[in-house]
Amino acid sequence: MGTKLRSYVDVMALHNDVTGSCNFLVVKMPTNETFRIAVDCGMFQEKENDCFNRNFPFDPEKLDCVLVTHNHVDHTGRLPLLVRKGYKGQIFCTPATKMLMPLALADSCKVLKDTARRNNTRQLYSEVDVQDTVALLEGVEFEKTIRLNRYIKATFFKNGHLLGAAMILLQIQYENEEPINLLFTGDYNNRNMFFDVPDLPDWVKELPVTIVQESTYGNMDSADIIPRFRDNIAQKTMSGGTIIIPVFSLGRSQEILKILREMQDSGKLDRNIPIYFDGKLAIKYTHIYLKDGFGLRDDCLDFLPYDVVFVDDDIRDKVLNSSETKIIVTTSGAGTYGPAPLYLQKFVSNPNTLIHFTGFLFEGSLGRMLKEKPAGDFVKIAGMLFKKYAEVKYTSEFSAHAKADEMIDFLNEFKDIKAVLVNHGESNVKDIFAERIVNETDAKGVAVLDRNYFFRISPWGIAKSLSTKFF
Repeated sequence: MGTKLRSYVDVMALHNDVTGSCNFLVVKMPTNETFRIAVDCGMFQEKENDCFNRNFPFDPEKLDCVLVTHNHVDHTGRLPLLVRKGYKGQIFCTPATKMLMPLALADSCKVLKDTARRNNTRQLYSEVDVQDTVALLEGVEFEKTIRLNRYIKATFFKNGHLLGAAMILLQIQYENEEPINLLFTGDYNNRNMFFDVPDLPDWVKELPVTIVQESTYGNMDSADIIPRFRDNIAQKTMSGGTIIIPVFSLGRSQEILKILREMQDSGKLDRNIPIYFDGKLAIKYTHIYLKDGFGLRDDCLDFLPYDVVFVDDDIRDKVLNSSETKIIVTTSGAGTYGPAPLYLQKFVSNPNTLIHFTGFLFEGSLGRMLKEKPAGDFVKIAGMLFKKYAEVKYTSEFSAHAKADEMIDFLNEFKDIKAVLVNHGESNVKDIFAERIVNETDAKGVAVLDRNYFFRISPWGIAKSLSTKFF
């Protein structure tokens, strides 16, 4: 008689929407050995999900391993809390992410300290917790396979989402049993403005695999995106006034600066119009890009606009009170944090201002509110009320996430998809994209990950779902 297969993986997402990304895995072997893994450990940024930031529905001390896909706060922002609550294992990430993450966590800690002081609440974690977290970081080169234990190995593959971003393949095999392969896409993109993105190796595409697939833009095709940013900026500079471009510190900041430089070089943007760049973390990241060392294309090493001014505390007031035609590139991308609220307070009531968002605006963010409010309505920025008369525009043409058709194309490259687990998207978008996967791929099973269920993965795909129960 054959031995009954008893090894399996229980997988669930500890988030329901876009931010707070954290996937929790419980790997069970026939010997009753259990190995617990977290893939990412991000901060919730939607206001309605803030209650989930302070605790974990599992014991961090019993967690065996953490894998990180990339350095964005919604994927890394709660790592110091995990460490504070007792996690002492390694945190595996790519070398670029290892270098970038200390800056991001220190900045996040500062934001949390300011927020806790204003709200008279306990700070989520301290500078010491950040230092303890950084000490646990372990860099893993792309396509180098590492062993997490004798039955489990992990490989990181290059992802176009961000400098240092990775897809992570987990391969689980007990002795002579069939393997369980899990591929976490992270925030997936098949290209990047600054570096080349190789295809996954054929051996990965030929594996029997369960794919945990993000779905941020799962309701939008690439053909739906009409590039308008350059024209919008050029038209506004010709009519005069102030242009405010909120950007994410890592990735989007550098992309927008590069676009503005290209516009200057092509004559579409007057080189005499001053460009101000504000945001301490974004400026630090930009200096890292300029130093390279992480495989940037040669034509991307000189990307700063001519005569760009890096703004600090000493000159910010001058920029705020200047009446000249100017472009202000400032963090944060959704307008809620960083210097952005200062500029938005100053200019949101000025009809001769263009506020141009360039990235995803999560529910409850200042950017989402400004995008949705009609002209003339009141908006609240940092507790103060203003009437909105500035022109507000939004484009997803610079999104670091692949669109639905591109993600479907990606899935169809695999020869044997046992299941696709859809996560990291707004609830309705995940459902829309999951239905599309059923209709347009050969995946043998499709499910939507959230906080409510574990999905049990065997070598044949989804075996069953279980109500939330932590071990």
